[in-house]
Amino acid sequence: MYTLHASPGSSAFAPHIVLEEIGVPYKTVMMSAGHPETKSAEFRQINPKDRIPVLIAEGFLLTEAPAILLHLGLTNPAAALMGSDTGSIVRAVEWTNWLSGTVHAVAVRMVWKTDYFLPDASTHGPLIERGMEYLLSAFALVENRMQGRQYALGDAYSVVDPYLLVFFRWGNRMHIDMQGQYPAWTAHARRLEARDAVQRTIAQEGISLWK
Repeated sequence: MYTLHASPGSSAFAPHIVLEEIGVPYKTVMMSAGHPETKSAEFRQINPKDRIPVLIAEGFLLTEAPAILLHLGLTNPAAALMGSDTGSIVRAVEWTNWLSGTVHAVAVRMVWKTDYFLPDASTHGPLIERGMEYLLSAFALVENRMQGRQYALGDAYSVVDPYLLVFFRWGNRMHIDMQGQYPAWTAHARRLEARDAVQRTIAQEGISLWK
């Protein structure tokens, strides 16, 4: 039995989808939007980083979305969400590391969590503008990589694809014209939206991919 600490539409959306895909027993501890509960002393006993997602099982605790995704993919081979060959594994690491360490931790944070860098709100404008430049550049790279592909790693659905869906949804939340500017990525999002596991996760979290 896994327990996933999550928040609706957060980066935990991706491992939540993967848990639905692989069909193992799990439950969620769902925090409120913006997940302020991560600042509590109780949660810091679980994860001193003050971050979600956190995946817990008996005698096991794992943090960071890329690590959780790779763990679930590698330990549930029957679900075929991670290739067993070295090439597929390293490409999955390449994708998830970049999405987490650059796109999320830098560009998204500059736009949505500007006070992480600058506490004075009067100085936020230029940083938000620069963050959006970084974000759009990253999104253009995703669009280019998705040209002629069904999924992030090629023709096979993997743990990377739900993680890409997180960022697609966030783009819509930022009022970026995702459908107009990124048609290949939009087709990918619609492909994922048709999956039963994605539909169940959307319903459980009470969110939309498109607004």
